[in-house]
Amino acid sequence: MVENVLEQLCALFDAGNADYRVLHHAAGGKSSQSVAEIRGTELGQGAKALCCTVKGNGVKKHVLAVLPADMQADLSELARAIGGRRASLASPDEVRELTGCVFGAIPPVSLHPELELVVDRALFGRYEEIAFNAGHLDRSIIIRTEDYRRIVNPRVETFARFPDPAPAESAAATPAEA
Repeated sequence: MVENVLEQLCALFDAGNADYRVLHHAAGGKSSQSVAEIRGTELGQGAKALCCTVKGNGVKKHVLAVLPADMQADLSELARAIGGRRASLASPDEVRELTGCVFGAIPPVSLHPELELVVDRALFGRYEEIAFNAGHLDRSIIIRTEDYRRIVNPRVETFARFPDPAPAESAAATPAEA
């Protein structure tokens, strides 16, 4: 099991001469938006990390799928990008074993040899800095995006999409025609 996640992240980023900072804050709410507000960052700067299992076509592997927090993972696209047929979220026990974290505290860095890091290309190029929980619900790291990419050297794929827009308001809510 992975231990001392925050310390390992800091050691990794220090060794890579990264420009980053650690924030100590109140444990975030239940949404990425509430955590972004606590950090003082934009929702899209958040690097959301999902621990997944990809299977099929002779593939069975654990994947840490990272995407912007304002997007959703398309698990079918993730599976296809890895060469499998289907992907699913890992169980809480698998998440703890592979990351040393609980849901919501997983950083976008794999510290386990059996957890492949795959980042959606949308994470790069939108913001100069990304932010993420650093192994704890009350600790975050904000790092220059290019430093993150250079140091963790992830596999880059396309598997994220923006959420579908909210359903249109009912016809009764539109202005009446004169």
